[in-house]
Amino acid sequence: MSKKILIVEDEPIIAEDLSIIVQKEGYQVIGIANDGSTAMDMLYSQQPDIVLLDIALSTAISGFDVAEVINTKYQIPFIFITSFSDKHTLEKAKDVYPHGYIVKPFKKRDILANIEIALHRNQLKPTSIYRSLEELNTLANQNISMKEYEILLDLTKGKSNQELCDLHFISMNTVKTHLKRIFSKLDIKTRVQAIAIMIRSEG
Repeated sequence: MSKKILIVEDEPIIAEDLSIIVQKEGYQVIGIANDGSTAMDMLYSQQPDIVLLDIALSTAISGFDVAEVINTKYQIPFIFITSFSDKHTLEKAKDVYPHGYIVKPFKKRDILANIEIALHRNQLKPTSIYRSLEELNTLANQNISMKEYEILLDLTKGKSNQELCDLHFISMNTVKTHLKRIFSKLDIKTRVQAIAIMIRSEG
């Protein structure tokens, strides 16, 4: 089965050019998103294998924001395709671990080579030590929401309640409410138990 590609690009001509290049190589384009919000929806509904991602989207949600969501929720490879190669942009890009970085105007061979390498590297990477949302919900007495999962994942990584407030732009009371619901759904009482249930056992 051909790999599914999501293109996130706000310039229609460039998006169409990318679509033609990859489809001729046998990849399946499952959608073209021209803004960050649409990209988020398509990530959830279409479940691509890889994303070609513009950084400077002409919306409030940037390519960096989309990259953070990909890393947190989907763990699939993405390749930045951008007009920017300045030091500041490159430093920000390194923080979200793209599988490739292509500067416009791009060449067909660069697009295809980056996709092939990214998909290959992704096949070789070790499985995440954390349970996925789907796995977690098989253990819960009531389904954990995506927001609750994100908070639980950050808690597992050692974030304090205040850090959870800052990361998710919510109040301390909201954090405590989320944690109370999460603990109830998983029938646990402590952060240590939460961490234990989020980490996959080697057996």
